[in-house]
Amino acid sequence: MGKRACWAIIFIALVVNVVMLQWTLNAYVGRDPEYILVYTAVAVASAIITFITYLRWRKLEYKNG
Repeated sequence: MGKRACWAIIFIALVVNVVMLQWTLNAYVGRDPEYILVYTAVAVASAIITFITYLRWRKLEYKNG
C-alpha cells in the first residue's frame, strides 16, 4: 500500500466518520435509540481505521533509506 492509497483510505474513513456522527446526533435528537449504538460503533471503527492508516502512512513517509 503506497502513500496515495493511505491518503485515499484516510479521506474515505474521515468522510464515513463525519456522516456517522451526524446520523448519531440525528438519531439522538429524533429519539431513535436503536440506531445510536450502531452509528456510534461505525464512527469509532472508522476513526480507528483512520488512525492506523495514518501510522502506516507516517512509517512510509519517514522511513530511513
